[in-house]
Amino acid sequence: MLLALAFYFLPGLVAKGRRHSKTEAIFVLNLLLGWTFLGWVGALVWAFTEYNHPDDSAAGQPSAASGG
Repeated sequence: MLLALAFYFLPGLVAKGRRHSKTEAIFVLNLLLGWTFLGWVGALVWAFTEYNHPDDSAAGQPSAASGG
């Protein structure tokens, strides 16, 4: 039963593991429409669409607009 739940929520788990910016929306889509095959596949594809680097190189660097 636990394995079945993990498989059902795989898109949400993938999104969380990849630190997707829309993890909550993917989880809600998976929760509400995951029982349909298209909803589950759509959530899974969405979870894999955006790649977020763990170390954002822009963080901590002053922007050009700040003059620093």
